[in-house]
Amino acid sequence: MKHMKKNRLSQSLAGIALSLSLLASTSLILPAPSAHAATVSSSKADQIVKTALSYQGKVKYSFGTRDPQHLRFDCSSFTQFVFSKNGISIPWGSSAQTRVGTPVKDKAHLQKGDLVMFSVNTPGKINHVGIYLGNGKFVGNSPSRGVAIYDMNSGYWKNRYITGRHL
Repeated sequence: MKHMKKNRLSQSLAGIALSLSLLASTSLILPAPSAHAATVSSSKADQIVKTALSYQGKVKYSFGTRDPQHLRFDCSSFTQFVFSKNGISIPWGSSAQTRVGTPVKDKAHLQKGDLVMFSVNTPGKINHVGIYLGNGKFVGNSPSRGVAIYDMNSGYWKNRYITGRHL
C-alpha cells in the first residue's frame, strides 16, 4: 500500500512537471506580439479623429440633445455619434462615458482617440467630454464654438481636465 501511494505521488509529480514543461516550451515558441495590433488601434484612432474633425462647422451644440438627422448634439451625444460612426458603442452622457474603456493614468499617457473628461460647472464633477487629438489638443462640441479643436493646456481648459478613457 505504501509503495502504491509513493508510485501515484511520483506519477502526479511527473505529470505536473511535464505539464509545466510543455507550458513553458509552448510560450517560448509563440511568436512575439506583432506591431499589427498597434497599427489597427492606431488606424482606428486616426479614423475616429478624422470623423470628429469632419463635423467642424456642421454641428450645432444643443444641451441635452441627440439629433443626428439635424446634426444637433451636446458634447457627449457628439462623442457617442462619432464613435458609433466607427463601430464603437458608448453610452450618452459624459459621466456615463467615464465608465467605458480603461482609465488613463494621467494626461501624459493620453493617446489619440481617447475620451477626455472635464469639469465645466461644479469643480471635480465630470460634465464635459471630448476626443483627444494628441499634443494637448482635443476636439469637442461646445456651446461657444460648436465642434472645434481646443487646447487642454491653456486658457479655459487648462485646469478643468479630470480624466481620460482609452477605448
